[in-house]
Amino acid sequence: MEYSFSDRMKNMGGNAIREIFKLLARPDMISFAGGFPSAKLLPCREVGEITSRLMNSDKAMEILQYGATEGYMPLRSRVAEFVSRYGITGITVDNVRIVSGGQQTIDLMCKCFVNDGDTVLVEDPTYLAAMHIMRTYRGVPVGVKSGEDGLDLNDLEEKIIKYRPKMLYCVPTFSNPTGRTYSIEVRKGIAEITAKYGIMVLEDDPYSEIRFEGERVPSIKSFDKCGNVVFTASFSKTISPGLRVAYCAGDEKVMAKLTIGKQATDVHTSLLSQAIVEEYFARGLFDKVVERAIPVYREQKQAMYSAIQRYMPEEFSCTNPKGGLFIWGGFEKLDTQAAFEGACRRGVAYVSGESFFADGRDRRHLRLNYSAATPEKIEEGIKILADYFKELLK
Repeated sequence: MEYSFSDRMKNMGGNAIREIFKLLARPDMISFAGGFPSAKLLPCREVGEITSRLMNSDKAMEILQYGATEGYMPLRSRVAEFVSRYGITGITVDNVRIVSGGQQTIDLMCKCFVNDGDTVLVEDPTYLAAMHIMRTYRGVPVGVKSGEDGLDLNDLEEKIIKYRPKMLYCVPTFSNPTGRTYSIEVRKGIAEITAKYGIMVLEDDPYSEIRFEGERVPSIKSFDKCGNVVFTASFSKTISPGLRVAYCAGDEKVMAKLTIGKQATDVHTSLLSQAIVEEYFARGLFDKVVERAIPVYREQKQAMYSAIQRYMPEEFSCTNPKGGLFIWGGFEKLDTQAAFEGACRRGVAYVSGESFFADGRDRRHLRLNYSAATPEKIEEGIKILADYFKELLK
């Protein structure tokens, strides 16, 4: 049968990382391609014990029933208090929604704000799946220049004037893919410039709890004076991605519209998953989970950065992130996209840089994830890549 797909889906393919996952079935593959939490940190025993207790409590019937689209009220209450650690004040449960992973917030924001042909500004480079969602709604991602301190504010304002975008999307803390963190001055500037022009901001914050050094920087949302910033964060990188629980916080009118969009999508996020996450807060376990994860990821990041310094050719330069899950590196001349298949044949996978840029033109960079592999495998994989890249540069 010949199927008549919708116009918005006819030319849509899977995003680059999902396609790469198909290559990772090989048991000998060393993958630096994904963003998976370390398997040894997944709290199987804790989640099992919490689930068992919930199913034997007076909450069991409520948790197994349909629930409110807005989210499980005890968890919304926890989140309303929790976001104060990011400098966000004046938040009540009416400003909070529970969603099925942080990616659903991106989807709902696009569903509610982006029309065919609308521009959405993104940091160059940025999270590739976010741009995939924007394009699904026939939005047009346009890149804003960035550097060590975050977005170039002059370029941001110029792009706003030129393109009249509906929204700005950014990952300001331990950004995916670069691992960089925006300065407080850039965060204030983003809040001021977008408010001046009436542009919505989606601030995506999945990594800020995974901090190896330095002090927490207040969120862009903390400088929001007109309600144009929506803050979203996930429990995927801290507790478990399989639970599919995240939250967003913003103006009540925006949250009400997102609720309508979510109701038409999945009715509500799993109540069992929400209740499990709420128990982590009720028992004081959340910060303990983070404290358990940080030394593991710090060691793995250092193993990767040290191996890069030891083995990679001099032409390769990279970031040295203070948190998060990724190192971003590149060459002046080598085409990392063209080199990808050869790397996979040698048993190492990464993500080439072009997928993270709005115009898809950068082929000199690559993203390396250090959270899923052991320090020993990280060193082995980086050495294999380094030897291969040296061959290509001859």
